[in-house]
Amino acid sequence: MANPNLVLTEQLTKRYGSFVALDHCSLSIREGEVFGLLGPNGAGKTTLLRILLGFLRPTSGRATIDGLDCYRAAVEVHRRVAYMPGEARLFRQLRASEVLRFFADVREEPNADAGFRLADRLQLDVRRRVAWMSTGMRQKLALAVTLATNAKLMILDEPTTNLDPNVRSEVITLVKQARAAGRTVLFSSHVLSEVEEACDRVAIVRAGELVHIQSMAELRRQHRIRATLRRPLPAVPQGLHSELVIRQLSDDTVVIDTSCDLSRLFEWLACLSLDEITVEPFGLRAVYDRFHGMRATDLGH
Repeated sequence: MANPNLVLTEQLTKRYGSFVALDHCSLSIREGEVFGLLGPNGAGKTTLLRILLGFLRPTSGRATIDGLDCYRAAVEVHRRVAYMPGEARLFRQLRASEVLRFFADVREEPNADAGFRLADRLQLDVRRRVAWMSTGMRQKLALAVTLATNAKLMILDEPTTNLDPNVRSEVITLVKQARAAGRTVLFSSHVLSEVEEACDRVAIVRAGELVHIQSMAELRRQHRIRATLRRPLPAVPQGLHSELVIRQLSDDTVVIDTSCDLSRLFEWLACLSLDEITVEPFGLRAVYDRFHGMRATDLGH
């Protein structure tokens, strides 16, 4: 039976002397999913990506892509991967159209026109020379080069940096379309809303450690309820007790986090004396805060 995991790391560790950049990281990425990588600068995300690409040799542990050791079989791994770095450096003397043709030829892509179609969707003038492009325009060109490939795995490191909101939205659409076509995407970003919208699962990295993997489908079933009470909150019914996390913010205000069926919860709340109630999705922001102890705005929003 074929292994459904395209990417696999086992106790992956990278040390520089006494400094641990990545510490016993074990994760798996299934074929055909968009997997998010989330964490502040210096958390270990870039180290992980560089090991997956074979640019760094791990101190211990192992990383494989499509069953191939990322360091020992780096050339074969590169045939299966398209990588967009956080700061892509392109041939400044060439026009965008020439850059697209160059990379299509290097990868022997059967459909060289795909890059031009993507450039058009990203509103990029391919006649312009790279040296005369703004940072955002170069970002669009790097995206067109990467997303136009037939690689099994696309690694996108901060793909929407320097892009305006309309183009950011188009990039998320392109990522979803890649998944629908059966491609696998590793999506590293600081922008929580983009990760939440695009990804199937998200790994949260902190100080070199993989501290949590969150299923987005599971997260979307969770809600946060804020209620203002006229009387003290009574005891929670036995059937709901294990499915609620309740915090008393003040004498008359409570916050309830839950993943249970809301209809069951509302049956109980309807019996209480409430002045006000709001219900909202739990959101990736709350999960991130739980593991980093900082506001999500510190991520670069």
